[in-house]
Amino acid sequence: MKLPPGLDSAGLLHALFHDNSDALLLVGTDGRIAAGNPAAGRLLGCSPEALLGLEVDRLVPQAVRARHAGYRAGFAQAPQARPMGAQLELAARRLDGSEVRVEVALSPLSGAASGWVLAALRDIGAYPRVRQALRRARYSEQLARLGRLAADARDLQPLLPRWPAAAAEALGADAAQVWLLLPGRRELRLAAFSGAVAGEAPGCTLPNDSGSLAGLVVAHATSLLVEDGAAERRFAGAAAGADAGLRSAAAAPLSDRGQPFGALVVRAREPGHFGADEMRFVESLAHLLATGLQRAQSDEALNHSQRLESVGQLTGGIAHDFNNLLTVIQGNLQVLQELPPVADMPAAQPLVAAAMRASRRGAELTAKLLAFSRRQVLQPSRVDLTQMLQSLAGMLRRTLDQRIRIEVEVPAGGLAVQADPGQLETALLNIAINARDAMRDGGTLRFQAEPCTTLAPALRHALEEPDAAGGRFVAISVADTGTGMSDAVKERAFEPFFTTKEAGRGTGLGLSTVYGFARQSHGAVAIDSAPGVGTTVTLLLPQPAQPAPADARAAAAPPPPHPGLAVLLVEDDADVRAVLVDFLEALGCRVQAAASGEQALLLLDDHPELDLLLSDIALGAGMRGNRLAAQAQQRRPRLAVLLMSGYSIESIAADREAPPHWELLRKPCTRDELAAAIARAVAARPAA
Repeated sequence: MKLPPGLDSAGLLHALFHDNSDALLLVGTDGRIAAGNPAAGRLLGCSPEALLGLEVDRLVPQAVRARHAGYRAGFAQAPQARPMGAQLELAARRLDGSEVRVEVALSPLSGAASGWVLAALRDIGAYPRVRQALRRARYSEQLARLGRLAADARDLQPLLPRWPAAAAEALGADAAQVWLLLPGRRELRLAAFSGAVAGEAPGCTLPNDSGSLAGLVVAHATSLLVEDGAAERRFAGAAAGADAGLRSAAAAPLSDRGQPFGALVVRAREPGHFGADEMRFVESLAHLLATGLQRAQSDEALNHSQRLESVGQLTGGIAHDFNNLLTVIQGNLQVLQELPPVADMPAAQPLVAAAMRASRRGAELTAKLLAFSRRQVLQPSRVDLTQMLQSLAGMLRRTLDQRIRIEVEVPAGGLAVQADPGQLETALLNIAINARDAMRDGGTLRFQAEPCTTLAPALRHALEEPDAAGGRFVAISVADTGTGMSDAVKERAFEPFFTTKEAGRGTGLGLSTVYGFARQSHGAVAIDSAPGVGTTVTLLLPQPAQPAPADARAAAAPPPPHPGLAVLLVEDDADVRAVLVDFLEALGCRVQAAASGEQALLLLDDHPELDLLLSDIALGAGMRGNRLAAQAQQRRPRLAVLLMSGYSIESIAADREAPPHWELLRKPCTRDELAAAIARAVAARPAA
């Protein structure tokens, strides 16, 4: 071979050995390393001089060292060249004990150097395709590990920091963050992070707009890859990130049924750090996290709903029985108050009046229990939120602590919901009173209403009927700057009789009635709060299905019942029945009383003169009042129907047999309320 000018055979040999990119080891007949090139030192984590005299078996992992000795002995007996890739993948043991996957080529020397072997080692991670495969395997391993973690965890919130940590570790990134939308979808909160970033501490917020990478990802519900923030123009905060030394980024949305509720953002200092594989890993990681959060939230919402439903059934049953007792108490007090001996006794009147007031407070308490258990009687109509919130704010400004500033924000064009106006105002008032108690030194109470085209996961999972009103809802938020709630308090905030106030302040029924009202109105309610940050209660209610009528006119009040009206009274509780008989006779009605539906049907056949059926809905173990009313009207189509309940209008709606001309009277009632209900029922009865 003709050598280049100025290069002898010794120089060529040195260049080929010293400058080779593969790790070269010259191994003698005794199995010891006689020479190693710089590439070998780099591969094995030492200087080339440290390899001299080292037994080559020291570079073989302990687990396969005995097997390797056999291979070496066989090779010494029949040496032949073995090129790279001819064998399975091997591992080389570095001097620090770590291992590297390698391919090995063996070249036995001939002539005077017979018995010597030149071993060439190559890090298979240096191959682009191998590097890609190893990288993808590392990503898959991270996803599998986090997937098992998410599947086993009942609550993913404490494990949330694992996701940004895994993203940063797997991608070799400098920072990773999980951003979640706050209720109202106006701000994103930093929920978890790995790698400190100036100006971004845990719990900090960003506006949900295109001014940040996370905001842009959420706004467009799409992943985003930033090659170099210095040249990025899609969002305003890119330059700030580049100035902070974070030049490249990969971000993916966290979505619930197509609606983004947060973002996973991973950032690195060097431009172009993230490629297509990295972007797919971030997207997979975000999807896994979103799925885990959805499942945990669904489980929590289901458990919470089942727990409150059980309590609701109990409180509803208690309220029903208590309302019967109050009917007896109130009725007898009213009769007693009008008796001549009592009416002429000045000392007795204040006592009776005090007892009446106490019974009314008891009725208010049972009304709250029925509201929580969703067994109150609602009369939903179109409610103008602009007018209601302004009116409520005006009243609160006059009655609350003057140090509390009250703000109202509603769309300029107005906004309406379909709800019971009285119950809605009571619900908002209960929330405002809780906010006042949380702001002992003053603060800001803010009412805000806006149409809700996309629902936060917490509210969507809380909805029993997501498609009510065609899926169109209004979010009414009441936010305060008070002391806030811990997670333990938030967990129990809607439970009846639970309160954090000192003894003697409040009943613990404020938020529970809000919960019951929202659910019964086909809506939902959610709380976002943290100690020292304040509390936001968001009430979600359906929008009206129909536009406001052009000229709604108040209906004229029905005339009082006609004296001599023949009434069939059906009530299984003897004491309640006696009170109602007294009321009816005082109104000039002729009364036939029955204790069951079956007995009432017999009386109906025997008394053709009956004009009105007045029946409780729950009649013990026998026929229910709504079934009795249906059968009675089949026999007597002109019979007016007035049903009573201390429980629920749902008792009528359950059988879907209640025609619009049936009236419902809630227990306990006064004699005047009974008279008005009878008048409405008689006026609405079917024509002949």
